[in-house]
Amino acid sequence: MTIFPLFLIILVSFCFIIFNFFYFLNKGRIKTRDAIFKVIQIWTVAIVPFVFILSFDLWKENECCIDSTLFSPQHRVGIYILLLAYTAFYIVSIFKKRILPPIAELLTNSFLILGLIINILLCIHINPIEIGFLFWFFGNVPIILLLCIELVKNQKTLNQHIEVHELNSTHIFGKFSLFILKLKPTYKYPTLTLILVPILILLSLFLLLFGQKPDSLISAFTETYKHGFSQLDHLCDNVECGGHFLCSVGANGHQFIVKPIRYGERNGNKIICNRQLLISNAFEDLVHDNYPIIHKTIRKNYNRVGDLIHKHYHIFNNKLVADVVYILMKPLEFVFLFVLYTFDNQPENRIAMQYVSKNDRQTISALKTKSVIK
Repeated sequence: MTIFPLFLIILVSFCFIIFNFFYFLNKGRIKTRDAIFKVIQIWTVAIVPFVFILSFDLWKENECCIDSTLFSPQHRVGIYILLLAYTAFYIVSIFKKRILPPIAELLTNSFLILGLIINILLCIHINPIEIGFLFWFFGNVPIILLLCIELVKNQKTLNQHIEVHELNSTHIFGKFSLFILKLKPTYKYPTLTLILVPILILLSLFLLLFGQKPDSLISAFTETYKHGFSQLDHLCDNVECGGHFLCSVGANGHQFIVKPIRYGERNGNKIICNRQLLISNAFEDLVHDNYPIIHKTIRKNYNRVGDLIHKHYHIFNNKLVADVVYILMKPLEFVFLFVLYTFDNQPENRIAMQYVSKNDRQTISALKTKSVIK
């Protein structure tokens, strides 16, 4: 499945949401048919975030040289629970036909505000540069607009209900909930936000039972690399991701395009390797072994390309540019692979040996020698 059809569906949903948001502000109601709009709501608030997390966070670890995980792997559980909670309350809210009991209504609106806060934080946390802009603009922003619509609708429904029916409760928590629900929006929404504090404290205490730290909800954002709230970027200072040559630049593109395979080592520095980079270097290795004079000429001219890229690395150190370089290098990759399979008895072994550390290469060579002797 390519990413384009999914993006097209998200774009169409986004246009529907923007149109209905401004129509709601002007007319106080949604223009799109209720059933269709509910499908858009569920798609935007529940399905898209689930696909996003499944694709870009759940199976990832903190990595310096690829698209890093959005939430810290050690602390992501608490955030996932909050995401599920506000999504569940949102679905309840869009399907309810009348005012819920006071406590349930209070919690529903509180968790809608929690969803607003989380998505605003994600707009800051997700890198707003390059493709990160697409993620939060077409992902988080529509969710924020839908949550705002739902909060206003709930307030409007509550006011209409109070005009016709008298709301009463004999329970102390019910009375407290009704008191807050009847407040004017300027006081009501800040109060609902404050109610989230004890809820988050209770969740943190619950997570302690599963080995999470008391500050895990905060650490989920901060103990990451290269995002808005990340505080571990310094751990990547001495890691060289790729280099200043065409295939190395291409390997630094977006993970779902350039498809990194493993880390490698070059000049004592850690680099990210994809199939294209390994094949290209294996081709150079083959030429070096069999035609050293030709290799010297090729390397001399290629180094000039590297110097040019290094001079303008502020341009090439960009994931979108790296994606383009990777795609443009594809025909050469196929040529290199054809040559390797034509002139090398064990092309995949040569490819696998590229950018292996010196010690590992010596160990592999020693094992090969023993195997030949036996």
